Amino acid sequence: MPDSNPQTFNILAVAQAGRLGYEAVVLAASLRASDPGFPGRLIVMEPQPGGAWPGDPRLPAPVRALLERLGAEVLPFEARHFGAAYPQGNKIEALTAAPEGAPFVFLDSDTLVTGPLSAVPFDFARPSASMRREGTWPEIELYGPGYTAIWKSLYDRFGLDFGSSLDLAQPDEHWERYLYFNAGWFFGPCPRAFGQRFLDYALSIRDDPPAELVCQSLDPWLDQVALPLVIHALGGGRPGPGLAGLDGAVTCHYRTFPLLYARESDAAVTVLEEVAAPNWVKKVLKEHEPLRKIVYQGKGAKVRALFDRSALPRREQVIRNTIKRAGLWMR
Repeated sequence: MPDSNPQTFNILAVAQAGRLGYEAVVLAASLRASDPGFPGRLIVMEPQPGGAWPGDPRLPAPVRALLERLGAEVLPFEARHFGAAYPQGNKIEALTAAPEGAPFVFLDSDTLVTGPLSAVPFDFARPSASMRREGTWPEIELYGPGYTAIWKSLYDRFGLDFGSSLDLAQPDEHWERYLYFNAGWFFGPCPRAFGQRFLDYALSIRDDPPAELVCQSLDPWLDQVALPLVIHALGGGRPGPGLAGLDGAVTCHYRTFPLLYARESDAAVTVLEEVAAPNWVKKVLKEHEPLRKIVYQGKGAKVRALFDRSALPRREQVIRNTIKRAGLWMR
């Protein structure tokens, strides 16, 4: 049940020139519409020129102005370690520049707020993250180490207790036995402390992986490999039932606009279309081709007609391929 005394916390997201900026506008507009009494700050972290980003990754002026009109603050950070070579590392480095000591919820920019986020009963002393994930990592080789050996090598690397991270209701060597999250949302008591540990772990894994990882790809999975280790180290774990509204009735991590129309609820589609409708929002969002075609030109309805949302394919890749065959995929 929602908490009747909402906590104050910051929402953090990352945006820059291109797709992420337009997604951040949708995020900000949906927060304003779905949780108008949100008492915290919506902070959009923006990478700066130089460092690991070539050119100028900053938001275009119209996108920045619209974000600010929607109540977001734009704060800078420098990408020193990841940048263009590994864009998913943006969220790691952004945390280290966010306001210190304030509880935070991090949301990927491709997230729609569909309910009262401020009423979710977060326990910031016990960090957690999204369980809306598939068994994408590790990929077990026929003659290579199994899940236990791979994950235990990482816990051992950082002096963490491996056994207490396991879901013993799942069978040995089944991927769901091991702590594994989607990094689309996560939360904790202080972004800088969380981010520094996240950065330390990610760099260690990237630059000096344990021998058990020799057959494993870390691109694009590095953030999702390090995240459960960080959460476990900070005393957190799998989300409890009080957080069911995340990836549920309160937030929707849609990933792309075609996927939103393919598989998300009618309520999520309605929120997207309503917050994108005002002319002062539309004027900016229509510059992004997927929004222009999927939302404003109605191609989203064609995507939606391809699927029965009560019997969706279990694997996301099957949904993506169906949309591509219909010529409606865009990102």
